[in-house]
Order: sequence, then structure tokens, then C-alpha cells
Amino acid sequence: MKEPLYIVSEGILKREGNTLFFVNKDEKKALPIEHLSDIYCYGKVSLKSGASSLLMKMGLPTHFFNHYGYYEGSLYPKDQLNSGLVVVEQSRHYIDKEKRIIIATEFVKGIKHNILQTLKYYEKKEKNLEEIIKNIDSLNIYGDIPTLRGIEGEIWENYYKSFPKIIKFFEFNKRERQPPSNEINALISFGNSLLYSTVLSEIYNTYLHPSISYLHEPLERRFSLALDIADIFKPIIIERLIFNLVNNKYINEDEFDKEIGVFLNEKGKRIFLKEYKEKLDTTIQHPSLKRKVSYRYLIRLECYKLLKHIVGDKEYISFRMWW
Repeated sequence: MKEPLYIVSEGILKREGNTLFFVNKDEKKALPIEHLSDIYCYGKVSLKSGASSLLMKMGLPTHFFNHYGYYEGSLYPKDQLNSGLVVVEQSRHYIDKEKRIIIATEFVKGIKHNILQTLKYYEKKEKNLEEIIKNIDSLNIYGDIPTLRGIEGEIWENYYKSFPKIIKFFEFNKRERQPPSNEINALISFGNSLLYSTVLSEIYNTYLHPSISYLHEPLERRFSLALDIADIFKPIIIERLIFNLVNNKYINEDEFDKEIGVFLNEKGKRIFLKEYKEKLDTTIQHPSLKRKVSYRYLIRLECYKLLKHIVGDKEYISFRMWW
């Protein structure tokens, strides 16, 4: 099974023959490119032209983040899987308002369900979340795209109110982004950028076009479909990971820099990325497939389900956490 590679230190990716090397002042390391699914560059990483060519030839998405962990862009290879029919139908489902609303509604339903499942898990741990759960549960998912976006915003706003009750060691009052003003906001921003990139890599392995989205507007970002799909998995992957890291003291104040805002330092990034990879590799028994699948593969399955809906094979039902 192919694995992601996370690069946190500064260096250069260069090609020698058909081998990719990561080079910095401390080492020159050959990378097992045939065994990699994608690369995530968090350090100041430069690419030689030969390395870029090899990465595209091997169909290896490479994602770049700035010093603070914000997503900057991707070296996105020429599509290995492409279908004119899928692009036409995917575009049709965006242009047709009713078709778009059907998909966008499912995205919001998935977000709501997975947030509620997460809250109910912590409610069992005597976290006093009953009122927040009730508020989210009472929200009906309906309407045009702006209305759906508004309802989605209400769901997230209520959800974030639960964080001070769940988190033991850091303060958190509200969601803040650029720059994050505290440790929890820093962890959320870092995790969200990482998940977005993972989803983008999974989209690359399907016939879907990453720029045609339904809940988010395609003009918001180049690969806005990754935003649509990532939101479904944030409560399951990112928030649960953050709660675990903080409440078990895997991450503390020493793992943050507080220059302009609050951001994970190199040590903090390494801890987060290690736990994130373990989370994605964790397997669960899938009720329909009757076999164990990883969290990462659940994202791939979500792409396949959306694809089947778009081409008319099977109605799309967004992922609902069942455990």
C-alpha cells in the first residue's frame, strides 16, 4: 500500500536518473517514489525541474504549505484518469440548480450527522453537551445554495461552542483563522489544510474534476470540490484528533510559536502529522463492503459515490459515521 510522505525540514527535491532525492545540509536521502501516494511539504522545500518532471510522470500530487501550515498550492499532475462524459455531467450538476442543491444538501446532512455523532460520543463522557446537540439537531437542511451555506455555518458555530467543554487544557472561545489567536485555532487551521490536501489527492485517483464543486463556489479556490468533501470528514478525523492530542497532552504549549498569532512549530507539526497518518491508516469494518477499510479509503469511497451519482448509476448519500 502506498504511503504519504511529510517533509517538515528545509531542503531540495532533486532528480538523479529515475530516483528522487531529498537533500539538505544534514543528509541526502533517496525517496521510495514508487511507494508514495503523495507528498506534503511543510518546510521550505525547493524543486529542481527534473524533480517536477519525475513527480508528474509518476502521477504524484505534491502539496505545499507555508511556514505557518497554511496551504499554498499543489503540483497536480496531468490527470491519469479523465473522462469527457464525467466532466460534462459534473458541470451539468453544477449548472442545473436542482441537481446542485441535491448534492449540496447531502454534503450538509453529512456534516450535521458526523458532528452530532462526535458530540454524542463526548456527551457519554459527561461533557454536558445536551443543549448544543439539541440546537444542531433542530436545524432543518433545506433551501437554495446560500440558505444551505447559512445552515452549515450555524451547525459549525454551534459545534465550536462545545469545544471549551470537551478540551481540558487550552482555552477556546470562538473560531479564528488568520492568524489564529490561540492553540486550538492553530490546530484546527493546520488540520483543515492538511485534510483538504488529502482529499485533493484522493480526487486525483478518480474521474472527478477537482474544480467543479456544489456547496462551495468553484471560484472560491482552484480545487473547491476538495473543500466540499473535506467538510464531511473534519469532525471524524481532524476534531477527534485534536481532542485526543490536547486532552492526552501529546501537544502542549512548547509545541507552538507565538510570533504573529499562534502556530505549530516544527516539533508540533511532526507530532500532529504522525498522529494524523496513524488516524488515516486506522481501519474499521465497513457495513456494506463487509471488510475493513482505512479512514483514508473512506474518503476515496466518498469520491466514488459522488461519481456514481453524477453519471446516474446510484443516488448519492453522503458519508454518515456509524460508530
